[in-house]
Order: sequence, then C-alpha cells, then structure tokens
Amino acid sequence: MKVSAVLTAHLKRLEKADELLSSVALVLMALIPAIEILLRPLMGRGIENAPVLVQHLGLVLAMFGALAAERHGHLTTLAGGARADGTRPNPLLHALAHAVAALVCGMLALASWRLVASEMEVSHVLAYGMPLWWVQASMPLGFALLGVKLGARCLPMPWGRLAGGLLCPLTGLLLAWQFDGGALTIWPGLLLLLAALLAGAPIFAALGGLALALFWQDGMPLASVALSHYQITVNPSLPALPLFTLAGLVFARTGAAQRLGDLFVALFGQGVTGTVLAAAVLCSCFTAFTGGSGVTILALGGLLLPLLKQAGYPERRGIGLVTSASALGVLLAPSVPLIMYAIIARVPINTMFLAGLLPAAVMVSFLLIFGGYLKRGKASEPASPASRINPAAARDRRLILTAAWSAKWEILAPFVAIGSLVSGLATPTESAALTALYAVLTQSLAHRELSWRLLGQALSESAQIIGGVLLILGMALGLTNYLIDAGIPDAAIEAVQALIPNQFVFLLALTLFLLLAGALMEIFAAIVVLVPLLLPVALSYGIDAVHFGIIFLAAMEMGFLCPPAGMNIYFSSAMFGKPVRYVALAVLPALLAIFLGTLAIAWLPVLATGLPGLLLP
Repeated sequence: MKVSAVLTAHLKRLEKADELLSSVALVLMALIPAIEILLRPLMGRGIENAPVLVQHLGLVLAMFGALAAERHGHLTTLAGGARADGTRPNPLLHALAHAVAALVCGMLALASWRLVASEMEVSHVLAYGMPLWWVQASMPLGFALLGVKLGARCLPMPWGRLAGGLLCPLTGLLLAWQFDGGALTIWPGLLLLLAALLAGAPIFAALGGLALALFWQDGMPLASVALSHYQITVNPSLPALPLFTLAGLVFARTGAAQRLGDLFVALFGQGVTGTVLAAAVLCSCFTAFTGGSGVTILALGGLLLPLLKQAGYPERRGIGLVTSASALGVLLAPSVPLIMYAIIARVPINTMFLAGLLPAAVMVSFLLIFGGYLKRGKASEPASPASRINPAAARDRRLILTAAWSAKWEILAPFVAIGSLVSGLATPTESAALTALYAVLTQSLAHRELSWRLLGQALSESAQIIGGVLLILGMALGLTNYLIDAGIPDAAIEAVQALIPNQFVFLLALTLFLLLAGALMEIFAAIVVLVPLLLPVALSYGIDAVHFGIIFLAAMEMGFLCPPAGMNIYFSSAMFGKPVRYVALAVLPALLAIFLGTLAIAWLPVLATGLPGLLLP
C-alpha cells in the first residue's frame, strides 16, 4: 500500500510537469526582454538571438499550457465548456467527442513530426548552439500527450481509459502515416467532425481536423497544418499576448480591483447614476488588461453588484450591466484581441491601440444610454439609510485624492504598457514584458499582496489560457491558409460586390454577419479565420484596415453575450448563481445598444482613424 501511495504521488507530480514547464517558459519570456533592455546600453550587446528565443519559448508555452488546460477542463468547446445546470454529458456523446479529438491529435502529432524531421536535416541553431528542432519537438510531443489525455476520457473505467488513451491517437497517427499525400474524399470526415463538435469536442480539434481534411482532399502534405501552427506561435508580436494576460491576472488576483473600484466610485459618486457609470467604465478598463471579459466578471462581479444594489439599483439590471460592460474592453489597449487583430491584419499595434480609444468610449456611452442602464427603475431590495452616501461627499476632492493615492500603482500600469510602446522606447514584446514585471513587482513589493502561491496560480492560469487560445489559432491559421490558396477571398469579393453595391449596406450586412459569427465562434478563432477572408472584401469597398479592425472587434463584443459561444453568459451564471436563461434575458437591452454602437462606428470612420491620423505619422 505504501509503495502504491508513493507511486501515485509521483505520478501526480509528473502530471503537473506541464504547468511547471509552461510557467517557466512564461517567466523567461518576461525576463529575457527586460534583461535585454538593460544589457544593450551597458554592454553594447544583449542576449544572443533574444527575440527569436522568446518567440520559441512561446511555442513551449503553447504546447504545455494546452496540456495543463486540458487537465483542468479549460479547452474551449462550442458551449464554452460550461454546463450551468450541473448535469452530466451523455456518455456516448462524451466518448465520441473525445475519441475524435484524440484521433485528430494523433494526426497532428505525425504532421508535426514530419515538420521537425525536415528541420533536423537542415539543423538551424536557435541560440548558444541549441538546435532549433529541440524546441520544435515540443509540437509532436505535445499533440501526442494531448491525444493520450483526451482519449483516456472516452470511457470512465480504468481499462477504458487505457484503451482510449492508446488506441485513439494511435489510430489517427496510423491513418496519417498511411494516407498522407494521397487524395481522399472528405465528406465522411466532415460529418464526423461536425458530430464531434456538437457533442462537445474542443474547438481546436474541429478546426484542425477540418484543415487536415481539406489538405488531404487535394493530396497536399499534412505537415502544412503543423507549419501553420508553428508560424503563429513564433510570430514576433505574439509573446505580447501571454505577458499582458499575466499582468492582468496578477491585478485580478490581488486587491487591485478593490482599489480601482474605490477610485471610480469616488470619481463618479455613490448614487445610482454615479455607481452605474463607475461600474461600466471600470469593467471596460479592467477587461482591457485581464485579456478576457470572463475574468473581469469573476474579479469585479462580487464587488460591483453589492454596490449597485446598495445604491438602489435592481439586481437583474445590475447583473446585466456588469455582464455586458465586461465585454467592452476588447477595444482598449492592451486588449489581447486588439493585438491579435494587428498581428493577423499586419497593422502596427500602436496604431490599433490609438484607434480603439474613441470607439471604446462610444460603446460605453451607447450601452448606458440605449441599453437603458442609466434609468433608475425600482430596486429589487430597498437600500438601507446607512448605505446611501451623499453623492457630493463621494466627489469630495479629499476622498478622490485618497482613493487615487491608494490605487497609484494600478493607475500607472496603462502608461507603462502603452507609453513604452507608442513612444517607440520598446517593442511590443518588451512593452508587455515590462508591464508583466511591473504588475508583479508593484503587487508583491508595494502592496505585499502577491504571494508565491498567488504568483504561481497566475502563471499557471495564464499558460492555460494562452495554451488553449494558441491551439485554436494554429489550427485556424492552417484552415485560413488553405482557403486563401483556394482563392476564396477573391471569389468572396466578386460575390459580395455583385450582391451589395453600396458601402453603407455592406457595413450593415457585415455587422449582422459578425454578430452571428461571434455567437458561434470563439473570438480568437473568428479573428484568424474571418479577418483574412473579410478584410480584402472590406478594402474593395474603400474601408481602411484599421477602421475594419475596430468594426470587427466591436461586433465581436456582441458575441460575448450570445450563446452558445457567449462566455460572459456562463461566467455570470456561475458568479451570481443565476440560471443561464436569466442572465441571457438580462443582457438583451445591451445587445441592441452594442449593435447600434457598432453601426455608429462603422458609419463614422473618423472615430477609428482620427486619433492615429492625428498623432502618428
């Protein structure tokens, strides 16, 4: 019994190696750019091949972070991975979803190995004599382990876990080995992938399987999909994503939310109107840093809803406000989707940062006015006399200065992130690294709220979020590359222009289409798949790439509030203990308001292009 217990303990530690490796990669991604900034002026040179080294650490983070995400149940599915009613999934559908996902992982493992084998023949050096293929080998290893773990979830009994974990990915590997390079019909595979997706398979598996099937149909090498995954994970600007995410999660896990909440309430007042304004603006700004609006709901929901109720605001409308306002930070720097669009569309990141400022303010204004959240209404619970604070006192200069001094380190964070980048003093990766280190140092040294345990949790959660996102991005890019090679964007331009000759009608149709896409697709997959297809069409109508990006992201904000992919609905349901249907109905007015705001941004290009044109050459 003692031997068995010791063996089990060792296996559990080994199972958590993915979190350790991905967290170490993330720490190095933050430290190397910072050390590089210090060494360049002091010694005249920095770390050998530092930018490429950081980019390839992103590949390690992506693969092992995805493994950690799978273990914690955080790989994104069509339903957002959430079952609000607490019921268990159908065993047959559960087995189908995981078996197909494991089979796809087996194919991706072989496709990745073919890519690594080709690199071994060339033997490029990454840095300090380290062969590049050593890092690339994390791809076949990661996909193989992911296939084993997904396959082991097919059946609950021990022999079923063993059989599923071995047979499913091995079957996929053998299929790819046998038929790679041969032209096969794809209809059976497409039907199987659709069934698996609806049954709950991770989105990356459906996208990756579709990309593999399309390349297979044309007899093209399956390594093309692995190459796309490699290209997106080592993109020069991509390390900014996990580093900004880490900074946001550090702020979310400490008292930063409380301090910022006190400051915004002091600025706007503690009456109904002031508290509503404070909640809307705070949620938007916080989402820009946390990288995901679901994190904002978890970090601020427990703080803001009681404040709204104490001010005499109805509970249902309060939940609707927090849920919808938490979707609006996508347009504010350093939002992860904003950076992702800049990477895919090849637009300067600092241009997108400036372009999002006015539209973000427009969206908040439309939410409050057309969503009806500024109306007082009848409170669900009467506020006690002690909870009603004189609004004039709340705006007292001394109270504001006290709250601002308490939140001074959090207030300076955007200036570190955006100022270092817009000024040209740092690259996007260096700016993100400085922001992440700034968040860690201020919360651990200045406030003494960030313990080693909390830092470890923030590192692990960042790795899981980015690992799951990059899996989707890599597979989506493989699919996009096939569609571009097949000439789909050119065909789309001809078809749309023949059908819609007017730019304003096109913008209306685009907004409606993106609303539907946001409800059905995870935002990062939508960016990678749809932007390369829709951007050429928008350009053909004379729409600027920066303007199109702001329209795209504003419309995607609606997707956060629409099932089945509307993650805010599920996070709010869990946070506030309400049924999904209750939350979905609570945000209906917000959906109309955000739709109108998106149309206003679409029909007034100066809102997106004005600031970049004024401040940037």
